[in-house]
Formats: sequence, structure tokens, C-alpha cells
Amino acid sequence: MLFHSPLFLIFFALVFLGTRAPLPWRGKKALLLLASYLFYAAWNPPFVALIWLSTLVDWLAARALGRSEGSKRKVLLAISLCLNLGLLGGFKYANFLGESFAALSGLPYEAYSIVLPVGISFYTFQTLSYTIDVYRRRIEPAQDPLDFALFVSFFPQLVAGPIVRASEFLPQTLSQHRATPRELSWAAGLFVLGLFKKVFLADGILAGLVQRGFESGGPVSGAQAWTSTYAFAGQIYCDFSGYSDMAIALALALGFALPDNFRAPYGALGFSDFWRRWHISLSSWLRDYLYVPLGGNRKGPVRTAINLALTMLLGGLWHGAAWTFVAWGALHGLYLALERALRTRPLWERIQGSLLGRLALGIATFHAVCLAWVLFRAGDFPRALEFFRAMAGGAPADGEFVLGRFEAALGLGVVAGIVAVHTWSRERSLGGAWSRGSAEGWVSACLERWGAWPVVLGLAIMIGCVVAGGGSNAEFIYFQF
Repeated sequence: MLFHSPLFLIFFALVFLGTRAPLPWRGKKALLLLASYLFYAAWNPPFVALIWLSTLVDWLAARALGRSEGSKRKVLLAISLCLNLGLLGGFKYANFLGESFAALSGLPYEAYSIVLPVGISFYTFQTLSYTIDVYRRRIEPAQDPLDFALFVSFFPQLVAGPIVRASEFLPQTLSQHRATPRELSWAAGLFVLGLFKKVFLADGILAGLVQRGFESGGPVSGAQAWTSTYAFAGQIYCDFSGYSDMAIALALALGFALPDNFRAPYGALGFSDFWRRWHISLSSWLRDYLYVPLGGNRKGPVRTAINLALTMLLGGLWHGAAWTFVAWGALHGLYLALERALRTRPLWERIQGSLLGRLALGIATFHAVCLAWVLFRAGDFPRALEFFRAMAGGAPADGEFVLGRFEAALGLGVVAGIVAVHTWSRERSLGGAWSRGSAEGWVSACLERWGAWPVVLGLAIMIGCVVAGGGSNAEFIYFQF
């Protein structure tokens, strides 16, 4: 079930009414757990068993970790790691590894027909963080298996995040928080915003540009390469942040707070700043469970560069079983290493200290991120290299601009608007979701400054755009990861 489908809206309405019914809190949690399993089973019912297996093993391993000392704790952690990473590797990377080995060795390889369980990368990292935190004694094992099972499978964020830590979610299961009218209104507004991003902007305006630009098959002109790359930058942001907005909104309506996953990423000043703003739950996971254990920046500049490269390589591989994703991660690792080297020089302070320098840095960051998006979207290296050549001015003489001019202008206008809004709001937070409706969010600020009518009018316009666009049945991009 897709968040923007009528079937899901009916499903969620029934679940919401169930959580507002006069039932004990434990009964409502059981209802949410059952709803989460039904939600996931709507894609492929047998794969619910994978969630059950991961939940059972990690529940038992964490309970044993809480009672154990010495080397036994390492064995228990290894069991959890091997199971979760083994399932992820078997379903997602088996063919990739087999084909890569065959290409290197010259041996034949026949790819298996493997269906990738939706969201497996997300819930695997989520359960791994739980057992690792218990092993490190940062949190205590969950006392109630129902609470832990709900943490693993909570349907608003199950298939595409945000990746939630046990320390964030499990305390919220101890007692019910009934969403207030203000929180419900905030959740409704945030859901509409996410719907607008996904259905109208990502699918309605940008997806066609991206598909025709990257999959035209013919020679690529420079204008086509840049336009379709800019369009993909806008599409993947609107698609994924739209999902995150809707997930946070749905959880808030059910009385749960999820962390922000995006904070104006295209307003970033530098690449470390970008990764503090883009897919925050993944970047913070990679930082805390890979980069820091590897040594972080504590062992000198060379080791720091290596740690950054390894972390971003894994981040790229997490996104997909293809060498183009690995190259995408490697390029971001190179960006981060070069930025870290630049930060030690006086030039960095001069750039940060002037308005013109910050503007130039923001533009450079955005365009470097767009260049990396070519690897993410192109599908293979020959197509990516063709795009890079065209973007650098080396397009073939017979390269044609296959995109409609009005459509291209509209798409570029949307992307320019996104970058402008992110630049304006880079120091502001979408806010309110994590703090359950506090006055920190820009929506609350708009309400206080201009009153309710401008906000209501803006939401009405968004709904009208979604309806006028005819709806969309396209899956979210990150479902494939």
C-alpha cells in the first residue's frame, strides 16, 4: 500500500480510529503491530516471516546480552549481526557478488531470480542499531516483546525510514500519548506537504524529464544532460523527503514522534553540511556505527580520509547492489576528504566569513552533489560517462535536446525554487514533529506571523495541485533500497 493511494487512506483511517477507541494501551499497541504486519504483507505476504525472524533473534540476543558478561557477549552480538547482514546480503547482494566475481575470474555465473523484500535495508539497520546499543550498554534490553516487535515493524516508517533508534522509539511505547488537536492539524498539514512533493512535483513534473533524459538511448546534448540531472536532483528530494514527511505525519497522528530526515539539504554549505541534512537517519547511523568505531577523525588525516572513504562506500552500497552506487559513495567520500583538508586552511574561514563566499560554496556544493546524482541514476557507467562528457561540453554533434522546452523550463523552475527555499530556510527546522507541535517549526511561525488563513490557503492549493495532477501510482524511489 502506497501512502498516496486511496486504499492506504482507508486503512489508516481504520487504524487511527482503533487507537482512539476506549481500549487499554497494550491492546492498542497490539492493534498497531497487527496493522504493521498487514501493511507489509500487502506487498509480499511471505516476507513478513523475515521480519518475524529478525525480531525474534534480536529480542532473544539482546535479552541474553543484558544478562551476560565477557566473551559470550561478543558471540551473541555476532549471532545478531550474522543473521541480519546474512539476510540482507542474501536477498540484496548475492547476484551482485556472483556477477562481480564472474567478471573478474572469467567463470560463468547464472543469476538467481531473487525478489528484494521491500524496506529490508531500513529495518535491518534499525534492528542492528538496537543490538549494538545493548552490547555497548547504552540502552537496556526491551522488557516487553510487544514493544520491541512494534519498534521493528511500525508501519509509517517500516519500508523507507526514517531509521529510528530504539532509544528514541521504545520510551514512547511505555505509555500512550494521545495526539492533541494541534498535533493532528500539524500532522495533516505535513502529510499534505509530503503528498504535494511526491505526487505533484516528483511524479507530475520531474519524473518525465528524468526518464526521457536518462533513458532516451540516443546521443546526449549538454542541455539535456544538465536539465535531466537537475530534474533528478529535484525528483529524488521531493520523492524521498515527501515520504519522510508523510511518515512523520502519520506517526504523529498515532501519538509517536519520529526524527526529521531532511533539513534543507540543497542549502548546504559543504559536503559534511549536506550529509547533516540529507537522509539524516542513515548518515547519523553510518557515523555512529561505522565511522566512529573505525576511528573517526582521531587517528590523523590519512586514517580519517580512509575512514570517510570506507563509510561512504558502504553508504553507496547500502543504496543498491551495483558498482555505480559504490562509485557514487566513493565520490562523496572524496568530496568529504577534500573538504576536510580544505578546512585546515585560512581560505575556508574567508569563504565562510563572506556572503559572496558562502553563496559560491552553496552553488559549488549543489552542483557537485548533482554530478554525483548522475552515477546514482544513470544505471551503468557508459551512460554516466556519456552524461559527464556532455555536461563538460563534449557532447556529440548529433546530440539532440529530446525534452519539451516548456516542460524543461517548468522542471528547472521547480528545482530552482527548491534550492531557493532551502537556501532561505537552511537555519530553520521543519520542526514540531519531534517536539510534538512546539512553536519551533516554520509552520507555527507562519501561523503566529500571518494567522491561519495563509497556511490553510497554501495547503488547499497543494491539495488542488495533487487532485488536478490526476494522482500517481508510482512507488517511492527508496522502496528499491
